[in-house]
Amino acid sequence: MKILAIDSSGLVASAAIWEGELPANEGRILAVSSTDYKKTHSQTLLPMIDHLCRDTDCKADDFDAVAVSVGPGSFTGLRIGSATAKAIALVSDIPVIEVPTLMGLAYNFWGSDRLVCPLMDARRNQVYTGLYAFENGDMVTVKDQTATGLDEILDAVRKECEKKCKGVIFLGDGADAYREEIKKLADFDHVFAPPHLNRQDASGVAVIAAGMYREGKTVSADDHKPVYLRTSQAEREGAKNFDLRSVNS
Repeated sequence: MKILAIDSSGLVASAAIWEGELPANEGRILAVSSTDYKKTHSQTLLPMIDHLCRDTDCKADDFDAVAVSVGPGSFTGLRIGSATAKAIALVSDIPVIEVPTLMGLAYNFWGSDRLVCPLMDARRNQVYTGLYAFENGDMVTVKDQTATGLDEILDAVRKECEKKCKGVIFLGDGADAYREEIKKLADFDHVFAPPHLNRQDASGVAVIAAGMYREGKTVSADDHKPVYLRTSQAEREGAKNFDLRSVNS
């Protein structure tokens, strides 16, 4: 079987093709491509997928499912990834696998004995984050993904470290944005991810998706939608400016 995976939830646009038999860890990544440069995901994602398919002699109807980093993340990036996944799924009549963004990011450190804390800069003094660990080869969600302040997630990490964890790995563009603040506030053992493991990677999304596919965790293209966790600025401004009195007058 083959799964096409897409991640455009953050600064990086990434796509990968997974092939193999289930369970997922017995498959392989046929091809992967990522870019973090001065172009929009609408410019890079479809040409990237086309390039991967050409390199691996794949066509859209060769895929058994399309996986997408479902959110949270950049509102525009999530919409582009979602629209791309829906289009491919509709054309090929295949399901969509919705992989939580923070889970996909944390998977970069599969097998680590440290707590893994992905951080995405959510603006407005918040981060998108969660806490993950690996036990007996399985990823465990310690704290589900959420939008919160840096202090709150550091408190959660501190409590976990007081229990049993061997320190924490911070990664993601939020870890870069708040690095100095984390250094000042983190009174527990911590490290920051190196550059090659510090951003979203569709190959990790693909492997997680293969496991989800085996468990039947798929949705139809019609039912798929991104997970934002917060309302967009346009929606907030619209709600603020909306006056019910004008509707009833």
